[in-house]
This record gives sequence, structure tokens and C-alpha cells, in this order.
Amino acid sequence: MASEEEIKAGKTTDIYFLRTVEIIKKKRADKIVSAEVTAQSLPDNWEWAVFSGLEEVVRLFEGVNIDLYAMPEGTVFREKEPVIRIEGFYTEFAVLETPLLGFICQASGISTRAARCKLIAWGKAKLLSFGARRMHPAISPMIDRAAYIGGLDGFSTIGAEKLTGERASGTMPHSLILIFGDQVKAWKAFDEVMPEEVPRICLCDTLWDEKIESLMAAKEIRPQGVRLDTPSSRRGDMREIVKEVRWELDLRGYKDVKIFVSGGIKEKDLKELIDAGAEGFGIGTWVSNAPSIDFALDIVEVEGKAFSKRGKASGKKQVWVCENQHRLITSWNEELRECPRCGSEIKPLLRKYIEGGEIVEELPPARKIREYVLEQLKSLRETNRQKGLL
Repeated sequence: MASEEEIKAGKTTDIYFLRTVEIIKKKRADKIVSAEVTAQSLPDNWEWAVFSGLEEVVRLFEGVNIDLYAMPEGTVFREKEPVIRIEGFYTEFAVLETPLLGFICQASGISTRAARCKLIAWGKAKLLSFGARRMHPAISPMIDRAAYIGGLDGFSTIGAEKLTGERASGTMPHSLILIFGDQVKAWKAFDEVMPEEVPRICLCDTLWDEKIESLMAAKEIRPQGVRLDTPSSRRGDMREIVKEVRWELDLRGYKDVKIFVSGGIKEKDLKELIDAGAEGFGIGTWVSNAPSIDFALDIVEVEGKAFSKRGKASGKKQVWVCENQHRLITSWNEELRECPRCGSEIKPLLRKYIEGGEIVEELPPARKIREYVLEQLKSLRETNRQKGLL
């Protein structure tokens, strides 16, 4: 694993950047440039994505003699909109392009899938990030932070606690029940040992039928909820299982016992399982292994003059958004006071975060970033409702 020091020193870069810097320096050809980070397209035909990973980018360039502009972390963006701009001598930042893109490509994909799940479950079910175990453990804190920022209500790994200021969630694995050799003994041991603030959620599919174990747990423990984690290879129609468990619990007076579902949950599963009676989900690989967003860093200006490779619009740009979520890309020097589409107030999204290597903009805590994402998702919910997608 590369250390933070190695990453900042450019030890994880692509070798052609080292060769480029060597050539430029030997030929004394270094120039002041402006370079923008954009995604020309988004995965899976997404109309929008959530920008995540900026804090690591800012820390990466702290102390580097450049200026850095960016959209605030958590901003909902569209394809072809610049989310970051760097200004300075090219050799100052060339070798950091690789880690820069790595920080935001993966995190933004995770935050986006989390946000899409949140839109479906909004106000109906609690969502937890359960997927860090599917990825390299060194990045598990990043995975759960990105999922939390994107809208999931919590996460399972303790490594993300210091990044978010939130407590990890989760109760018991199948191994607890197997060690005790009996579901009820394991549930009771959990109830006796764990402090009151830990939710009583009994795992109810280890040895017997989900319905039978759920009724046993309700009778013996009266938990806040039961969790069904049956793998897809064994469970058949999960929607019907949830409906059956909900019916049997309700019939016996356990309407307050909630049903949580985990194990291979995907975005497309949420609505039908919520309709069936599920009120909470542990979402794993679907979020943690989200497709990366293919950001690229491209020079758009050299020595103050607009200049770019083919297929890229030259010149520095600004992205504007109004309260109705209408968006506009303009040249950097263009000033707007109202949205040309609806006449409402419009504001620029790109702001300066680093000046001459010094951080000049506040980096908000994860909870504030999540609140910012949720505010934007409210507008997207209304749009989806009008399209009949919710």
C-alpha cells in the first residue's frame, strides 16, 4: 500500500508524467496552464452524479504552488461540467494527476449510487452501507464516508467513524448464532451484553425458516427489528418472504418489529421490498463496487490563452445553477445575475479552495456535506415524481 507521503510525492503516478516533467525541465519549456477536470459521460446512462473525494484532493495539493478551484464536495453535477480547475506551472502538479483522479473517480461513483438508492427509499426505509468487505480494507473508510455523504443513513465499518463523526451500525453476524448453537441463546446473549444504545436487531435466517426465526425472536426478545440476510442462491423470491414475515408478525401483534434486509441488495430491489414491508436495508457490493466515473484532467488554457486538445472546449469555465436546478456553463469571465431560463437567482459553483498552495476555503464535515446532498436530492425527487419514476 502506498503511504500518504508517497502519494503526495508523486510515487503513485503514471510514468509518462515523470518523463514529461523531465523533458519540460531540461528544455526549459514549463508554462503556466489552466487544466479542468470533467467527465465527458456518466456510467449506466446516469443523468447526474454526486461529486465526492474533494477533501482528499485539497489535502493532496496543500503546499503545492498552484491555485485550485472546485465545486463544493457533494455537488450534484452533469457530464461535461468542470468540477475542478488547477492553475499554475504545469510541472508543479503534473505528477499528481493520477492520484487526483483516483480520489474522485471512485468516491463519486459510490456517492452517486448511494444517492440513487436514497431517492427510492426516501422517508420509507433506513439504508446502511455494508459493502466495505468487498473492497481493499485500506480504503474502507473512504467507501463508507462516500456512501454516507451520498445519502445512506449509516455504515458498518469502524474506520469511517473518525472521518464522519458518526457511529458505525450493525448488530450480529451468523457466526454469533453458530457459536452459541442456538438462535435464542445468541439473541439473549446479545441483549444482555450490548449497551442499550445498540439497536436490538435479531438475525433471523441462520438455521431455520425466516418466518419461524422471526416469530421466535419477536416472542423471546421483542426486538426493534429482525434482519433477513438469506443469500440469493437460497432464498427464492425475497419479496414474498418479506411479505410473509410481515404478515405473520402483524397477525401476532408484533407490528412494531421492523424488517431489515441485506445480502445482494441492488437499487432495483428497493421499491418492491419496501412495498412488501421492509423498512431497512444493508446495501453492500452494489454501492461499494459502484462504477467509477471517468473524470479526466485536460489543459484548456496555456499562458492565458484558450488552448485545448480536440474534443475539449478550450478556455476556463464556470458552472452556474439556479434554485430550480437549471444549469449553465459559461466562460470564466462571464457574469450572470439571473437564470436565463426562469429568471430566478443564479449562483456560480466553482470556488477557490487553494491559493499558492494554501487552503483558503473551509472543508465542511461529512454530516454537512450529506445535508447538502440531500437538499439537492429533494429537487431531483420532484423531477422524478413528475416523470412518474417514484
